[in-house]
Amino acid sequence: MAEYKIYFKRSAVKDLDKISKKDLQRIIDRIHLLKEYPRTPGCEKPSGQERYRVRQGNYRIVYSIQDDVLTIWVVKIGRRRDVYR
Repeated sequence: MAEYKIYFKRSAVKDLDKISKKDLQRIIDRIHLLKEYPRTPGCEKPSGQERYRVRQGNYRIVYSIQDDVLTIWVVKIGRRRDVYR
């Protein structure tokens, strides 16, 4: 299986700046797992959207998958209550 390339929207990079180092490493590790398994067990696809979300502790990682070009765009990272605003 081919690996997907991961890209971050500018807003997602800003989200990462707000996260503590302890949680940040776990989130980055989880994002790297998406390279091989973009639809990893535990990911959810909210109805009516072309995005997926996966949990890492108290945080949610929202991303979109482009299968035709093997890319993943990380759109938003935040605590559960912040991701849906």
